Amino acid sequence: MATLLHVQNLGKAFGAQTLFSGVSFGIEPGERVGLIGPNGSGKSTLLKILCGLESPDTGNLTLQKGLKLGYLAQSNQFEETASLYANLEAAGAGLNLNEAELHARIHTLLSRAEFADPSLQVSVLSGGQRKRLALCRTLLPAPDLLVLDEPTNHLDIAGMIWLEQLLTANWPDSPQAFILVSHDRRFLENTVNRVIELASVYPEGSFSVSGSYADFVDKRRDYLEARKLLEERLANAMRRETEWLRRGPKARTSKAKYRIDAAERLQQDLDEVHAKNRALGQAGIRFDGTERKTKKLLEARQLAKSFGERRIFSGLDLLLKPGMKLGLAGNNGCGKSTLMRILAASGESSPELAPDSGEIRLAEGIRIVSFDQKREQLDTSVTLRRALAPEGDSVTYQNRSVHVAAWAKRFLFRGDQLESPVSRLSGGEQARILLARLMLRPADILLLDEPTNDLDIVSLNVLEESLAEFPGALVLVTHDRFLLDRLCTQILGFDGRGNTAYFADCGQWLDWLAASAEPKGGREKPVQKKLAETGKKSGKLSYMEQREYDQMEEKIATAEAEYESLQKEMAEPAIMANAARLAECWQKQQELATEIERLYQRWDELETKKG
Repeated sequence: MATLLHVQNLGKAFGAQTLFSGVSFGIEPGERVGLIGPNGSGKSTLLKILCGLESPDTGNLTLQKGLKLGYLAQSNQFEETASLYANLEAAGAGLNLNEAELHARIHTLLSRAEFADPSLQVSVLSGGQRKRLALCRTLLPAPDLLVLDEPTNHLDIAGMIWLEQLLTANWPDSPQAFILVSHDRRFLENTVNRVIELASVYPEGSFSVSGSYADFVDKRRDYLEARKLLEERLANAMRRETEWLRRGPKARTSKAKYRIDAAERLQQDLDEVHAKNRALGQAGIRFDGTERKTKKLLEARQLAKSFGERRIFSGLDLLLKPGMKLGLAGNNGCGKSTLMRILAASGESSPELAPDSGEIRLAEGIRIVSFDQKREQLDTSVTLRRALAPEGDSVTYQNRSVHVAAWAKRFLFRGDQLESPVSRLSGGEQARILLARLMLRPADILLLDEPTNDLDIVSLNVLEESLAEFPGALVLVTHDRFLLDRLCTQILGFDGRGNTAYFADCGQWLDWLAASAEPKGGREKPVQKKLAETGKKSGKLSYMEQREYDQMEEKIATAEAEYESLQKEMAEPAIMANAARLAECWQKQQELATEIERLYQRWDELETKKG
């Protein structure tokens, strides 16, 4: 089996900072590679080197002859005033496809990305929809190797599940392999069959394991244990050599030079192993609780909130106690952040945001600390030292003064970074600054809205452990399913249509969401539920209108069945390879969607008239 891509001893540095060195690996057909590593280790730079967008300082890159690469960057630019179709059409202008082939490929990709209207203007898309469109553009040339930099950014849980299915499905034009950067552990577990960690702590510059992410975690643990044993053996050997060097030569006039040289080499090896083992340390994130013993910190009853005619939630009861870990699960725009802002403002005399109805009761003197997903703006012109300790060279943590150098070390910052401007730090490193500030504020209730954004896996693990030890109540919003299931004792799930319910884990919420999901085409409710709600009662309808009303269920059911049949037909390899038939199916499906919408609208009109 021919290797698609191979790198040997790659190295890259920016000024005095070495990102990585000595990195070697190959990618074979069928491999789904997850590239992980600490913030600032050079993952994005390595992907750019693979795609020829940057050059390595050292080492070699070899590509299979004729290999087509598809690269998805973290941020993507579009023609904002143009349609989805027009943006993809412009991207496909140089692909040597005839008009029918390009048309079919564009509509196939938009269908996979669940875009119902190709004429939709890009400027109205959400962040997650823009990511889906960017993926469509990346897949348009049918690349052999897909290179994805943080593809889960801006995707909610539904979007992540969609992406997992896209990457693991066997489409006729699927890439032969892919390599992606992600910090989402559940996403990695569900998609990759090989994990490469890029970190300077490894002697070879990286650590590779074939298998799932869980397999990687096991092998990495074994590796770290072996490194600790190696350090212990070297330390014991060094002690013996030191004792020998200190003893007198007795009958000899001098100690053997080879033993002295060997002791010096042993000390060098010990220093190197010790330094790398210490570099594998973790961030010291610890949230400060007030140790309040009150049983009820916050109690909310029958909360409701709407924006215009759109109901966000209603009839919501909530009780927060010390030690409780509540996760809020829902897709983008369902109301999670709105609820968080209402809870954060509940202790203010003039709250920024209040519920439309219901009441919130707080324990006396309650302290609520909030971390908003929009986050406070960091002054990127100041140094790391000043960002961590604005008022001097120390901070006060748990009533103790901590020097800024020690405080920085808790968050995996090196001493030589203290005088670096914040603008030179990665997104994950800037996120750790904000968490460092948050730690200094004792809390009874901790409200964290998307705290995992930009954090690497090492920081995510420590954040999880620290939140588990937090003695107060935690309310957490995150799309990280792994963190939700591992940390939270209860899940409050949103369905995006104003309904909420409590669940034991994220899987139960997803099952509930699937059971109550909207049918395709954006229709409000399936025929069966509509009929159950309305019944078939006679009212103020004419004879012909009553007859039309009685036949409406059958007409909609027939049209929906044909719509679903076309959807299945378009997914068949033979149809996907036939550009003319694929375009015909797609056009018919769009006509059906329009007709189904008209039928539902007419049904509502008859219902209103009927009373």
